[in-house]
Amino acid sequence: MSNCASSTVMLMLAALAVSCGGRTVVVSPRVPLTPAQMAELRVDPGAAPRDLFWGVGGRRYAPPPTAAYTLLAKDATGFSVSYDVTSPDGTEWSAKIGPEAQTEVVVSRILWGLGYRQPPIYYLPSWTLGERKESEARFRPKLPALDRLPDVWSWANNPFSGTRELKGLLVVLLMLNSTDLKDSNNSIYDVTAPLPGAPAITRGRWFVVRDLGAALGETGKLYPRRNWLDGFEQRAFITAVSPSRVEFGYDGRHQELLAMIGPADVQWAARQMSRLTDAQWRDAFRAGNYAAPQAGRYISRIREKIADGLALRVDRRAVANDERR
Repeated sequence: MSNCASSTVMLMLAALAVSCGGRTVVVSPRVPLTPAQMAELRVDPGAAPRDLFWGVGGRRYAPPPTAAYTLLAKDATGFSVSYDVTSPDGTEWSAKIGPEAQTEVVVSRILWGLGYRQPPIYYLPSWTLGERKESEARFRPKLPALDRLPDVWSWANNPFSGTRELKGLLVVLLMLNSTDLKDSNNSIYDVTAPLPGAPAITRGRWFVVRDLGAALGETGKLYPRRNWLDGFEQRAFITAVSPSRVEFGYDGRHQELLAMIGPADVQWAARQMSRLTDAQWRDAFRAGNYAAPQAGRYISRIREKIADGLALRVDRRAVANDERR
């Protein structure tokens, strides 16, 4: 983590903020949020475990695996090549190939299992483009009811700044070695209608961390290796703890964001992660087509990180104050 010992603390827009790493990160809530406002980021998933194999869209919105897709456009500018394609039924899809295809599906499934907003995405181990067979790909349907807005939202300053849910989201991504915490990966959706067969997709505004493929490997700023099990197992999660600050074994982008996280936030995120069942963990990795032995190693390491988070010593008075907000 970057050295923020010289950070200044200021009162700005009725919220506590920390100036660190070149920009100001809002770390405490401006005003209490209503359940409807918080639901734009996260809703409690409830007692019934969510289906992490099919995800938020269910089987109904999955890409047909044997279809021949038609190319609309190709984008080779990012880390992974992606295609805009249509299936024979007229549905338009974004298909991303390469090592991020598996990780994006798995991380999205985990976030949705914890209640965070996610669009439907799926994994195909192979697919047909025209008459040519293509390798693995992440498929995301472009559904009329899910209108992705041109704006993005900022990690450092957003409607949920300072809330346990936002800080917990960041902790979960750190647990999964998500190494590309840039604002351009964040999307806002207007969901204009519920989708038949997908009851978790409800009308309203959604704030989504959407591009999640740079994960489950090493962390770093310049082309860290994604989807790398050995690197994931070796990377430390928590490296130091103080009463108000946690330091992480994170070498990725925008380390200034970590200044918002305290021990209580890590413990809260670990509690949410611990609610996922063994079957849900297996299903999340099955959705990304991981072999059982490989998935088992990933899950084992994630459980170690959850245990580390649960074991943190937390100022209970601070926790009580936060939970009353």
